[in-house]
Amino acid sequence: MSKAFTKESDEDNGDDELQLPAIAPGGKNYITPQGYAALRAELLTLMDEERPKVVEIVHWAASNGDRSENGDYLYGKKRLREIDRRIRFLTQRLEIAEITEPSVHFGNDQIFFGATVTYVDDMGAERTVTITGIDEANSALGEVSWASPIARTLLKAREGDELKLVMPERVAAIEVIKVRYPQPQATIKAK
Repeated sequence: MSKAFTKESDEDNGDDELQLPAIAPGGKNYITPQGYAALRAELLTLMDEERPKVVEIVHWAASNGDRSENGDYLYGKKRLREIDRRIRFLTQRLEIAEITEPSVHFGNDQIFFGATVTYVDDMGAERTVTITGIDEANSALGEVSWASPIARTLLKAREGDELKLVMPERVAAIEVIKVRYPQPQATIKAK
């Protein structure tokens, strides 16, 4: 039988330990309280401010007569579809969100969701990343999603641990230098 019809591979995959940990199917959508608040604020802005303005413009443009060549009407309808799509997306993401407060780990040297981790790679480059939710990660601010390869490699490690980061072009050795969490907010008790 031809090898094209079998599941055998020509390569020996003996490096099973160098693969990234699997994400559980149906996993949770972890998010920080700040990320949840930002998504909720965006949703409320779309529903309470942007959508009503666009509906008003579409209504005005429709009252002007011929809709087939009415730019305000056509653009307004397109923008309305975009807003509705984003509202549906945000609603679904917020429904499955699992709010996780990173400050509960303040003072801990083990890496969990919400940690800010400084590590050095085998090339001597030092990097700092904060592990956040999928919907709130912003690489320009040094934030990475908890599902990203670097975060999945770092999770559960401790300061001083040496880890293997699997990348498409190579496997890099990294060492965890520092782990920080935000300080818990002091609660004010009413008298």
